[in-house]
Amino acid sequence: MNRAAALRLGAFAGALALAFGAAYGIGTAVDPIAAADTPSQSQEMGMGDMGGHDAGGQLPGLAVSDAGYTFTPATTFSTAGTKTALRFTITGPDGKPVTQYTKTHEKDLHLIVVRRDLSGFHHVHPTLAADGTWSIPFTFTAGGTWRMYADFQPAGLDKNITLGTDVNVSGLYIPVPLNDPAAVTSIHGYDVTLAGTPVAGKESQLTFKITKNGKPVTDLQPYLGAFGHLVSLRSGDLAYLHNHPAQHAEPGMKGGPSIDFMTTFPTAGTYSLFLDFQHAGAVHTAEFTVKVDSTGTTIVPPTAVPAHEEEAHEHEQPVR
Repeated sequence: MNRAAALRLGAFAGALALAFGAAYGIGTAVDPIAAADTPSQSQEMGMGDMGGHDAGGQLPGLAVSDAGYTFTPATTFSTAGTKTALRFTITGPDGKPVTQYTKTHEKDLHLIVVRRDLSGFHHVHPTLAADGTWSIPFTFTAGGTWRMYADFQPAGLDKNITLGTDVNVSGLYIPVPLNDPAAVTSIHGYDVTLAGTPVAGKESQLTFKITKNGKPVTDLQPYLGAFGHLVSLRSGDLAYLHNHPAQHAEPGMKGGPSIDFMTTFPTAGTYSLFLDFQHAGAVHTAEFTVKVDSTGTTIVPPTAVPAHEEEAHEHEQPVR
C-alpha cells in the first residue's frame, strides 16, 4: 500500500476514532527521541558541511536544547482534527524568551511539523509576539506522535539552530508507510523529477525538474528567497538536514524548470525529502524517498514521466 492509499484509508476510518481509545497510548510510545551521534561518528562521516550541529557532533533537530537555546512548547498534547493554537518560546542562555532574530530564507523562524512516520508534512511560519511567544493556528490531521522543528538564527549568533520536540496527539493512529524510492512524483498536476548521486558523508548536488502537462515550468516564483525550499529528514530518528539552494531568487525573478540544492547526508540510510516550490501564487510540496549508501547510487529520472494517480492528500499551502 502506498502512502496515498494509506491516507485514504485513514480518512475513511476517521469516523471510528472514538472506538480506538488505545490509539493515544500507541502514539505516545512510538519512537522516542533518538540518541545523538557520537563525536567520532560525526567526524568520520564528514559532517562539517552540515551546519547547525554542536561541538559534540549532534545533528540538527534531535534535541530540544542546543548552544544554550531551548524549544519550549506551551503544551505537548493535542487532539486530532481540532484546530488549535500552537504556542511556544525559544529561550536563550539567560533563560529568557528570545525576541530578536536574524532572518534566514526571509523568515525569523521556520516551523516544520510532521508525524513520526514522516506523513502529514507542514512547513509554516508562526507569528512572534512582543514577549517572545510564537503562535500559529494548526490542525493535527491524525493521532500519533508528531515532531515539531524550530529552525532559526538568534540575533548575534553566527549559525542556524534547529531544535525538535514531540507532540502527543490523541485520535486514530494508522501508520503510513514511506513511499518506495522513485525519481519522479506528481502533485497538483505537476510532475517533479529528481536527479543526483547522493553519497553518505559527502556534499551532494540534487536537481529537481518541474513540468506541467509535459511542458517545463519556466516561471517558478521565488519562495523564501529561492525557487525552492528543501527539507530532508532521516528515517528512524528524524534528524533534520540543512539544504542550500544553489541560486538566490529576488522578487520578480522567474525560475525553472530545474532547482539545484547542495546537501550532505551524514550516514547511509533512508531519507524523506520535501520540496516546496511556488507557481501561479500557490506553494506545492513534492515528497521523495531516497536511499543513500556509502558509494553513491545515481538517481536517474525516466525519459518519460509515467502517469500518476492524483494524491488524495493535498499539500498545497497558501502563500505566507
